Amino acid sequence: MIMDNKHKRQVRARRHKRARSKISGTSKRPRLSVFRSNKHIYLQLIDDEKGKTLLGFSDAALKDKKRKKTEKAREAGKELAERASAKKISNVVFDKGEYKYHGRIKEAAEGAREGGLKF
Repeated sequence: MIMDNKHKRQVRARRHKRARSKISGTSKRPRLSVFRSNKHIYLQLIDDEKGKTLLGFSDAALKDKKRKKTEKAREAGKELAERASAKKISNVVFDKGEYKYHGRIKEAAEGAREGGLKF
């Protein structure tokens, strides 16, 4: 079955809504939200109780531009984990959003784990 764009968007929106209904972040255990664009990956630590973003990082801020997107995603995860540990955040809830857990999403999660975040 070939999906048209409208159907694909609807399926992704349903998947995102289903994932978010089960996940919520607190100030002690914020939600690590991942957004993937075609060029970059964006990571945020969010406190859903207050509705505030505690910390954010993107692979666009990395200096070495001559790497694969998966390698940049892992480095972004490590950098976010280091900044989170500076703010005394060690436990998070991982929110992959509408994306499948593979590729850049998986690399970002593994980088965050390497950096010291627990989820």
